Order: sequence, then structure tokens, then C-alpha cells
Amino acid sequence: METVILFPAIDLKNGQCVRLEQGDMARATVFNLDPAEQARSFAAQGFEYLHVVDLDGAFAGKPVNADAVERVLKTVALPVQLGGGIRNLKTVEAWLGKGVARVIIGTAAVRDPVLVKEAARAFPGRVAVGLDARDGKVAVDGWAETSEVSALDIARRFEDAGIAAIIFTDIARDGLLKGLNLDATIALADSISIPVIASGGFASIVDVKALLAPRAKKLAGAIAGRALYDGRLDPVEALKLIHAARAAA
Repeated sequence: METVILFPAIDLKNGQCVRLEQGDMARATVFNLDPAEQARSFAAQGFEYLHVVDLDGAFAGKPVNADAVERVLKTVALPVQLGGGIRNLKTVEAWLGKGVARVIIGTAAVRDPVLVKEAARAFPGRVAVGLDARDGKVAVDGWAETSEVSALDIARRFEDAGIAAIIFTDIARDGLLKGLNLDATIALADSISIPVIASGGFASIVDVKALLAPRAKKLAGAIAGRALYDGRLDPVEALKLIHAARAAA
């Protein structure tokens, strides 16, 4: 088995750490007023990587919660993958220069695939593509608009571009604790050579076990949000399973 990573999510809105339901900014629950403190907590729990999203930036098309992101970067030594409002090479360069390990390009991957390829060439292994799907079609602009293009069609555009990962989110499940949509995520992973990370609906230790099952062997990891914040997922138990699976591989 390849190394599977469980990414705890820090979603930023108005400088605070929140979780949305189905990507709806009007259905946001604030879980921590201090994102840097939340990052410190995740690091203390033993997580190896952070997934951070500037939600306001995703809607605005440019970084909005930069101060909060920079505080996270200064507070923990964990590598951070960051998405939200990254729409040009200048922004990619700026974030990587500030210590972000990997940037996630979402909307621009649909509208400006050339940007993704340029960024991946300039920064090998440090550019991921975020594909957020609603009924199989990719949504853009912070999920406010749904395109007519499928996640697979977009993923295939970048097969030979040197993309580090595809982060595939099922919007219908996001924040609702319904469990990961592994069928769709595995189908995507089986159709491309780029590593795929599952996102949306992570609910419990059952999802961790499913992620470690043989049929999910091509997945690079998954992102957990609300389940960690409301205590449905015990980080110690989850990481223990993942480490055991690695040791047995």
C-alpha cells in the first residue's frame, strides 16, 4: 500500500475556522476563532499534513484570509496544502514562497488549464487540482456555479502535467457526515494515473477502514473536517489504524 494520508481540514471564513454544509456559506458553523490554535491542536494529535481552504478567497477569486493562513504557517511545522482563490501564477508563487507545501487550483483548473500546467512545470510536485463535483459535474467559484464538465474530463487534461494530486470532493456530502463517496472517488482514481485524495462527507472510523480496504489502494488519502471537530472521529484511533496499515505493507 502506498502511504495514505489523513488530512484534517481548516476552512477559513472571516478569519475563523468553520465548516460548511454542502458548500453553502450561509450554513457555516464556527468551530474555532483561532485557526492557528486549531492547527496546533491537529499537530499535537499526530497529524502529518494540513488541508487549509480560504473559503472567502474561493468566492472572491483572490486570497482573503491571508493573515490567518500565515499564522497557521508560523505556528506549526506541518506541511500545508492550501486552496481557495488561487487563480494566477503570481498567487501560486507567493504562497509557495511563504511556506505552503502545495497549492490547490480549483476554479482555474476548469477555466484556465494552461495556468495549471505552467504552475506544475514551474513547481514540480507542489501543485494539486481541486475537483469539486455536484452530480458528477465540476463546480467553480466556491461552488457557487456548476460547470457542464465532468471531473474525469478535467482530470484527464492534466495526465502528463506533473500534478501532485487530484482532490475530489463530493459537494452533496460535504459537511453532512454521510460518509465518503468512495465509489466515485475510486472510479476516478482507476481512470487516471494522478494520485487522488477523497473529500466530502468523512463521518467516522468506518471511513478510515474503507480508505484502507484493498479496493481503495489507489487512493492517496482523504480529508476529514466536521467529524474531527464534533468528536465523531477519534484522531488517535484513526491514525493508529493508518500507521498499522503502513507497517503491514
